[in-house]
Amino acid sequence: MTACATEPPSTPPSAGGADAVPGARCAITADGAYAARLVRDGDSCFPERWTLDGPEPYAVPLPGSRPERPGTEVQPMGDGRVLIHRPAEHRHAFALLYPTGPGTGELPLGGVECPEPGTRLALLPPAPGGGRAYALAGGPRSGVVWRVAGGPAGPERLAEVPGRCSGGVWLDGTGRLLALDRELGGRTKTVVVDLEHGEVSPLLQITEGSDDRLLLADPDSGLLLISSDAPSPGQERLGWGVLGSTLPVRFPECLRVPECAVTPFAIQPGQVLVPENCAVGLRIDGAFGTWVGTWRPAERRVRHLPAPEGWLAGAGVWTREGVLRLPYATQATPCGVADLTVPPCTAPDGGAGAASGAGGTGAGEAGAAHGGTDAAPGGTGAAPGGTEAAPGGTGAAPGSVAPVAQREPAVRPVARPVPLQQAPLGRLVTN
Repeated sequence: MTACATEPPSTPPSAGGADAVPGARCAITADGAYAARLVRDGDSCFPERWTLDGPEPYAVPLPGSRPERPGTEVQPMGDGRVLIHRPAEHRHAFALLYPTGPGTGELPLGGVECPEPGTRLALLPPAPGGGRAYALAGGPRSGVVWRVAGGPAGPERLAEVPGRCSGGVWLDGTGRLLALDRELGGRTKTVVVDLEHGEVSPLLQITEGSDDRLLLADPDSGLLLISSDAPSPGQERLGWGVLGSTLPVRFPECLRVPECAVTPFAIQPGQVLVPENCAVGLRIDGAFGTWVGTWRPAERRVRHLPAPEGWLAGAGVWTREGVLRLPYATQATPCGVADLTVPPCTAPDGGAGAASGAGGTGAGEAGAAHGGTDAAPGGTGAAPGGTEAAPGGTGAAPGSVAPVAQREPAVRPVARPVPLQQAPLGRLVTN
């Protein structure tokens, strides 16, 4: 079986560097220029900023006047400062840290009160542009999005979303459209929040009875990485779609790695109009450790690569040229970046591999529904040999999805995702 991780697995001590704080995440700015993490110092920990866009990566420690408490989060800003989130009972304090000669400067930003029991406040992923930072206060009845840095004066409440909210994916390059996973009525669906107007609208509903989550999105190409149990009720699977496309969501068999948790963590930017050529970085956790996978929708296979020693597991960023940059820390190299170059995209022999925009004919969708395999976007329907092999296996993928009008009565019923262009956001964002 394959576990589709909707929350990043906790970082094992061996995978996060010799001085990593277990469970702490390394955050990287959207442009890949800076990173920030918490580093252990004896029984305490302190923030550290990494500069990644220079000739050589280097780290700057940012210790405060006192050790940081458990639950502290850090996030790099686009100007090189580091946002720190310090939880204390029902109050969450925020500040910006920056180096000042031998010490650390600190600019307090204010705090957020979360008095309702069961509410968890956490930083959202770094926003595009790097000038603002956001947090989600997820409670049992609703989620509240806060701007905690970059506003006119202190933390600012922007929008409230009914239901239990989690996740957080940016859908555009301006930091206006935020996708959240909302649990309401016992089912989880993805909604989009317009932070400028405070409006909430549906984004992703594959079937009424499925749990559907958005894991990653690339604003340039519109490629979406999705987790859903629609094709296999009771079992989460990884799928992909294109924002605004008429084509349905795909669930490639190659993304099912036996007895492993597979977590996408980075998408290659700059692939405008060719989302199927975007390279995706995967963190794969199994009984034998943690390693790296890379995958493109057009290739229908996962390349399995050893992770660099001391990889800050789950952290990485793609360049437009197709280089996957993975930060790592060891005793010998406390601040390092390993560059993995992935070969150019090559569609499988016999595949159609056409772009998944307006040029798709729809024939691939119908062929997949009949043949029981995932179709290439806009293609002829089946992978070479009629199946799509997973590592160590040759089983065919579940029936791919086609518009209802294209399904004949003799075809075994399968889960049928709604084309993403039918979602309200499809009319707001072009790919």
